[in-house]
Amino acid sequence: MSHTIHFNECPACGSTAISTVMPVKDHSVSGENFNLTECASCTFRFTQDMPDAATIGPYYKSEDYISHTNTSKGLINSLYQKVRRRTLKQKRKLVCRHTGLQTGRLLDIGAGIGAFANEMQSNGWDTTCLEPDPDARKLAVSLFKLNPGTPDQLFSLAPASFDAITMWHVLEHVHDLHTYLDQLKKLLKPGGKIFIAVPNYTSLDARSYKDFWAAYDVPRHLWHFSPASMQTLMQKHQITLKTVKPMWYDSFYVSMLSSKYKNGKTNLFGAVWTGWWSNVGALFNTRKCSSVIYIGE
Repeated sequence: MSHTIHFNECPACGSTAISTVMPVKDHSVSGENFNLTECASCTFRFTQDMPDAATIGPYYKSEDYISHTNTSKGLINSLYQKVRRRTLKQKRKLVCRHTGLQTGRLLDIGAGIGAFANEMQSNGWDTTCLEPDPDARKLAVSLFKLNPGTPDQLFSLAPASFDAITMWHVLEHVHDLHTYLDQLKKLLKPGGKIFIAVPNYTSLDARSYKDFWAAYDVPRHLWHFSPASMQTLMQKHQITLKTVKPMWYDSFYVSMLSSKYKNGKTNLFGAVWTGWWSNVGALFNTRKCSSVIYIGE
């Protein structure tokens, strides 16, 4: 189905101390298995033999890919839509609080259908958004009257021009990991903040569902982060980690999907129980949350 990329060393730190953790199935599209590989030096995980950027497109062609389709079909997607309306406001407040600004210049990378960019723009922010999927870009235009650009435009933006840069569950999809992080640092104004949200494979729900954990989402998720490996990556690109914040709802959404993958249908009670226990653990240590927001400058 694709041309693949094989790594003989860790893509994050360059160590050759890498080994296969387990095979993980693509439950959404292809049904293929991909090996999850971990670096013993920095704890970074990655999808071995991942499709390259030119051929990964077909793996995104699914109605289940909610951020690109805006579907409310089914229990999980319906709940996702309800929760998203609440979290959009929470994300806006988070950006305002940590930048110290009520309005400013925002770059939203991987904007999907443009829901967050619209939330910010509607509240006075000068918003630039980028999105690789043409169908999602069309929805951003029709739903929110946005004008999203393509990811290649990231490298033609003026340096030091943004007060905030957001990547909500995007970095795990980006092939050019180091190139992107370098560019993000260049685009920040002095004192500006970067907000990077990614799944956390050290969370309790990840440990519970193992290879069925929906946030592995191979091969669309190329990279799989632990808090330690994310901090290493940020330091490598001169991004200072200021704080981490939890994404409380993700544990429930991911657990419901994981339960569906494991059992053939969602065990709602079991999924909610796992999500709840995952969050209880994260109350005492944010770095154990199902998904974590890393805020840097």
